[in-house]
Amino acid sequence: MAEPFSNFHTHTILCDGKDRPEELVLEALRLGCPAIGFSGHSYAPYDEAYCMSPAQTEMYKAEISRLREEYAGRIRIYMGIEQDLYSPSPTAGYDYVIGSVHYLYRDGAYLPIDASRSAQEQAVQAHYGGDWYAFAEDYFAAVAQVYERTRCQVVGHFDLVTKFNEGDVLFSTDHPRYRRVALRALDALAAAPVAFEINTGAISRGYRTEPYPAGWIVEELRRRGVKRILSSDCHAKENLLFGFSQYLDWTR
Repeated sequence: MAEPFSNFHTHTILCDGKDRPEELVLEALRLGCPAIGFSGHSYAPYDEAYCMSPAQTEMYKAEISRLREEYAGRIRIYMGIEQDLYSPSPTAGYDYVIGSVHYLYRDGAYLPIDASRSAQEQAVQAHYGGDWYAFAEDYFAAVAQVYERTRCQVVGHFDLVTKFNEGDVLFSTDHPRYRRVALRALDALAAAPVAFEINTGAISRGYRTEPYPAGWIVEELRRRGVKRILSSDCHAKENLLFGFSQYLDWTR
């Protein structure tokens, strides 16, 4: 019999999640998870709205440590961090690191990747002259550096740049320029000791109808023998294991 599911990409009220850490532990216990991993957003001074502040980071460490002791023997609890490419925060002491790109740095400004569709469109118009493929080229060039910069064990939402592009409404993911840079980043990371997450978070929040990364990218990962793990990018306890049964085959 297969081991029950666990999730290791989990956010709490200490960053942009909706639940207290203990509420998520209790939900994991209810679902029969053998483990749960927390991965608060590392401090990012260029956008303090979604990440943990330095003070919240210390609270996070203390609370996860407390929960690990309180629930010892009932569930394994891991303290990770989701490290943005440009985050200055140290990663020492965490059980694991998820490396992600939520911002690009261009023209002296930090440009949001996934804050909102309007913010993404404004960035492309103002800094790329409306060229979505140039935007994607910069995004995947940044993603290609995520292991080198963060020393992550897991690559977070590899093609996050498509969050608002369901049905290719903004740009074509079949375009040669898009495919070329996505594969270039994939190959750079495939040589590193990382796993790619099959991230169902954008489905649970109504942005996409398939996980990150897209199915064609998963096929490329499979061909290269790159490890893949399920992740719900949980921001609310009801989505802790969202879509795991449906997308388990994407990890094989």
